[in-house]
Amino acid sequence: MDEQTQLKTVLVTGAEGFIGRNLIVHLRTHSKIRILTFDVANTRDELWDAVQQCDFVFHLAGVNRPVLEQHFVSGNSELTQYLIQLLQLTGRKIPLLISSSTQATLENPYGHSKKIAEEHVFAYGRTNNVPVFVYRLPGVFGKWCRPNYNSVVATFCYNISHQLPIQINNPEAVITLAYIDDVVRDFISALTGEVQPHIDGYCNVSRIFQISLQSLSDLLTSFHAVRKTGMLPNMDDLLTKFLYTTYLSYLETDDFAYSPDFKLDQRGWLFELIKSRSMGQIFISQTKPGVTRGMHYHHTKVEKFVVLQGEALIRFRHIGDAQGEVIQYPVSGQAIQIVDIPPGYTHDITNIGTSDLITLFWACEIFDPNRPDTYMEKVQ
Repeated sequence: MDEQTQLKTVLVTGAEGFIGRNLIVHLRTHSKIRILTFDVANTRDELWDAVQQCDFVFHLAGVNRPVLEQHFVSGNSELTQYLIQLLQLTGRKIPLLISSSTQATLENPYGHSKKIAEEHVFAYGRTNNVPVFVYRLPGVFGKWCRPNYNSVVATFCYNISHQLPIQINNPEAVITLAYIDDVVRDFISALTGEVQPHIDGYCNVSRIFQISLQSLSDLLTSFHAVRKTGMLPNMDDLLTKFLYTTYLSYLETDDFAYSPDFKLDQRGWLFELIKSRSMGQIFISQTKPGVTRGMHYHHTKVEKFVVLQGEALIRFRHIGDAQGEVIQYPVSGQAIQIVDIPPGYTHDITNIGTSDLITLFWACEIFDPNRPDTYMEKVQ
């Protein structure tokens, strides 16, 4: 949003809900937006007070799992109708965005109540010549969504991250999903005028995904294994990336940290940090004073060495010349450099200091013992 624009006051109903919370934290990054909120703890007088002050309404409040069936009507269609009555009482043309659901096409109490709410919004737009935005959202997923409620992604993420069982009645069933940050971005675009209103049509989320329940379960289960295998999911696939970040948001606060699998020998220790089929692997080593690691070359594999602590000497020799020049790079954690390891050079790294050497390594491919592309040969 252009920070030179006039201050706008926006009202967010359903402010304590999943979408509302995410929307509000994004809106807070814009200095020219003032935020008013309404939720179940607020009174109708407070809603009226907020409506009189606002320039735009994000109507996200609603009911989808009530104790009594009639609450679908009171929490969805009737609340929307009441909000519109208040907007009309102001005498101003206040744009209205409502989060509806794809279930509005279904013949069930929830879908019926959302459909009526949509009709109220469209009528408000037509009657008052006011911009309205009706989003029929699919299953929205992301951080802060309540598990074991109405989101299969939230439920699977929570249960798998807590090592609890999940239940799949129809593994091949395909679900349609939208990521919370995409939804919020679209909503804010409506506020800023980048999305055009529809008097009688629906606004579409800019990006949706589809996945079967079994594939979703398998993917989330693989995330749980990352801590042991180090194998990151394919971050080039956006759905996988968004699901992985969502999965991590369901970790308990005392479960953020975990211990790596240290490989110990007389040289020191080494552990793998992460692996990726597209980006290779990163590992970190401790090397004792006077110890040399490496003494090998690769035909295709390339690496990067970064000394984070201590003093080291990295040496190279072209494998095509056994008596050739030895190239030396002294490196230090006091003046960090990134050293490329090209193919066709045998290389090693020696701790030339008096304290432990800590080095970060990146290799462009995951080590494959069947095709290691690693050949022992001393530098000198």
